Amino acid sequence: MLEKLIPYLFIGAYLLSTLIIGIIGYRSQKNTPEDYFLADRKIGSIVLFFTLIATNFSAFAFLGLSGAGYRIGISYYPMIGFGTALVGITFYFIGYKVWLFGKEKGLITPSELIENRLSSQPLKLLFLAVMVIFTMPYLTLQPIGGGYMIENLTNGQIPYFLGAAFLTFIIVLYVFVGGMKSVALTDVLQGILMFILMIVAVIAISQSIGGITEANQTVYQINPELFSRSGTNNFFTPHKWFSYMLLWGLSVPMFPQMFMRFYTPKTANSLKLSASLYPLITCTMFICPVLIGMWGHINFPDLVAKEADRIFPMMLAEYTSNGISSLVMVGALAAFMSTLDSQLLALSTMITRDIYIVYIRPQASLKEQTFVGKILIVILAIIGLILAANPPATIAAIATQAFTGLAVLFPTVIAALYGKNISPLSCIISIIFGEMAVIGFQVGIIPKSLALGFLPVVPIVVICSLIIVITSGITKLPEQ
Repeated sequence: MLEKLIPYLFIGAYLLSTLIIGIIGYRSQKNTPEDYFLADRKIGSIVLFFTLIATNFSAFAFLGLSGAGYRIGISYYPMIGFGTALVGITFYFIGYKVWLFGKEKGLITPSELIENRLSSQPLKLLFLAVMVIFTMPYLTLQPIGGGYMIENLTNGQIPYFLGAAFLTFIIVLYVFVGGMKSVALTDVLQGILMFILMIVAVIAISQSIGGITEANQTVYQINPELFSRSGTNNFFTPHKWFSYMLLWGLSVPMFPQMFMRFYTPKTANSLKLSASLYPLITCTMFICPVLIGMWGHINFPDLVAKEADRIFPMMLAEYTSNGISSLVMVGALAAFMSTLDSQLLALSTMITRDIYIVYIRPQASLKEQTFVGKILIVILAIIGLILAANPPATIAAIATQAFTGLAVLFPTVIAALYGKNISPLSCIISIIFGEMAVIGFQVGIIPKSLALGFLPVVPIVVICSLIIVITSGITKLPEQ
């Protein structure tokens, strides 16, 4: 009887901990937009590091990477591990300037920075729309991952959608009351849990199979392609490898939940330290789910497409005790929740600040702004759940599409932060062209051969950058 209760006890203890931390954030809150949405710009080095890590490592880190390891093989690790490590460079390259301008001008959202630097409301609204549209699919991954985990953890006693809805409710509860302070504080707990428990997972599973070397040899005998440089079915070409490496660095800082983190540090040194340590975590942690996914071929050889995204909890159930699998699942839940809470807060902040108080209620009080942000959190969570009810593709595929759409914004952000005499119209043309091209490649209107062997993100971002450079030189500029 006690054995069956273990998953529920671990889940209950973890969720109770997050709610308590959320209440701590609420009790220290000043009920102003800057405090609710940005923790009063006073986040220190340690909390900032964990909130960046926890916010970025989502359902993709546990389920998406293990599913990709199952389908593609070991070659997925250096691409994702070292490619994501390079994100540390763009974190500081972009983050420092965002922090500087945000502190100087009192900016809260990414769109406010774009308007402040380039003096264009149409550009601001376009930038906002792209961020919201392409963040929603990635937001949906979190309840999808949470639902998979809860269903496997309870042996189907809590079905997929009910588990997803319950976790979303808990997240909405502590974000609703505590804002960024609660999110950042829970991220410390969630970041520590996901890192330690991922290591525990790979050690526990490997020991049950006979050790890492034995497990790899067994998988090699089943399918040697899983250990090839190009992966199964020659998934990686040099062009494709380069594309993925570039994709993470361009897109991760463009997610609103990451972008807004750049406003929150107390000092620039906090951001510098976090950007320096970030690569160490990605290179250490990401090998674990890829290996677990590959080892899945030993007992589960016939999974196809999105079925492989469930391999992580399946391996835990097969090769570890109920206690260990329940504990590791809590680490996975931490990854999902730490991303979803930040996404909900970031999107609600942008809609409140950039739409509500500009076009609907310019006279809205500070207290009203905070209240509207809280209501939007609930609405966005419901939309995410509706989309999660019937997952449309593999977790890796959904993530790649969302990342590509956001990468289109990268040239505009660089132009706003570092450019001189940049025309807002050139940025508008760049974004519209880029997103039309993303859709064109996705639906097949634009043949993939035009990408010259690269992922679409490479030619799209190159052309978007050229559009800004060329058209800024021939377009009449506003006074800066």
